[in-house]
Amino acid sequence: MARSHELSRTLLPRHITMITIGGVIGAGLFVGSSAAIAAAGPAALLSYILAGTIVFIVMRMLGEMAITHPGVRSFTEFSRAGLGDAAGFIAGWLYWYFWIVVVPIEAIAGAQILQQWIDLPMWQIGLALMAVMTAVNLLSARSYGEFEFWFSSIKVAAIIAFILVAAAFAFGLTSPHGATFANLTDHGGFAPKGWVPVVATVTTVFFSLVGAEITTVAAAESKEPEKAVVRMATTITWRILLFYVVSLGLIVCVVAWPMVKPGESPFTLALNVMGFKWGSAVMSFIILTAVLSCLNSAVYVCSRVLHVMADRGDAPRWLAEVNSQRVPARSILLGSLVGVIGVVIAIVSPNRVFAFLISTTGTVILFVYLMTAIAHIRLRRRHPETETKAVRVWLFPWLSYVTIGAMVAVLVAMALTPGLASQFYFSLLTLAVVVASYYLFRKPRAD
Repeated sequence: MARSHELSRTLLPRHITMITIGGVIGAGLFVGSSAAIAAAGPAALLSYILAGTIVFIVMRMLGEMAITHPGVRSFTEFSRAGLGDAAGFIAGWLYWYFWIVVVPIEAIAGAQILQQWIDLPMWQIGLALMAVMTAVNLLSARSYGEFEFWFSSIKVAAIIAFILVAAAFAFGLTSPHGATFANLTDHGGFAPKGWVPVVATVTTVFFSLVGAEITTVAAAESKEPEKAVVRMATTITWRILLFYVVSLGLIVCVVAWPMVKPGESPFTLALNVMGFKWGSAVMSFIILTAVLSCLNSAVYVCSRVLHVMADRGDAPRWLAEVNSQRVPARSILLGSLVGVIGVVIAIVSPNRVFAFLISTTGTVILFVYLMTAIAHIRLRRRHPETETKAVRVWLFPWLSYVTIGAMVAVLVAMALTPGLASQFYFSLLTLAVVVASYYLFRKPRAD
């Protein structure tokens, strides 16, 4: 990367740790988990374990590749290293598109929560949130890191507090009727709707667990990028999975699963069942921090991915320029502009145009994960010395093949599930557009 395009190295280890956690723990846990519980009952825990295992192995692949290829500074660039320029172009633009659609989703979600307390039109609140997050990212990478550190800290503290309170209730210490573990089987059994919904639910659960790979993007602005990625691959991902599994396990112990309604926070429901009537207000604040954290990360990731692609020649070169703070201001502003347009579309045409945009990203992130896993296999075979490294994927290549097979199975399940099939096919359309763009518009590199 040209020196004039170099980013700062101001992110600290604590920033990277919380960026990893913040990328995964969001509204998908605090609200989205209700859909999984409603669909599969207490057995939804197994859906999270299965999906989490896939994500963990992919993160392990990233850790391994980060050690073997220390010059790679972005998640999508591993696809380029293993599969060539076409794969780098496709993975980069798919990943950027995924996060650029997340921007208006989170801005609108934040506006809906704030509208409970602020008497302003939703579009004004949404645009105000966009302005704040854009300013945070324009200041410096350090300001982004600090914002993410504190907001992620609130989420982690809230989950730990919830686990302690719910565990005391489930074990009968605070429950008026003793231990509540019978809720796991009393309402139709552990898998009341059978085992097929458990497997089908993996498709929706998977997307709430992605985000840990943001570390590979942010690590480029830390002083020890390889260590940051390795730590994410070996320890932090497991902690996140424990947060998910333990908290949701306690929810289905505390609450009779038929009480859980899709779209409503099961955490709020559990707090109400345990007698904390202020649970709704507290969870609204926690969910708001999760939404703003994700919005902040989405703006950051879009700008950095665009910056790397511009430097590679996959996007206009002027987007690679950085300002005096070593921040890619042009990429940030362009991403924010697209995000603002998305907010307007979400308000003007929420059930048509915006719903279509969301559908076109349904499996995009899974396509990128698949490319990363295939690139990992090729790079591992080129570098057999990886077997001696501290971080590596076990049982190579069989575990890698199983992981790829599991992701393909998720895609097939989506294609065969009536409520998810449209997302699968619209995402295929997105993939086709990006592939066609490479062959139509990508010029040979001049570097």
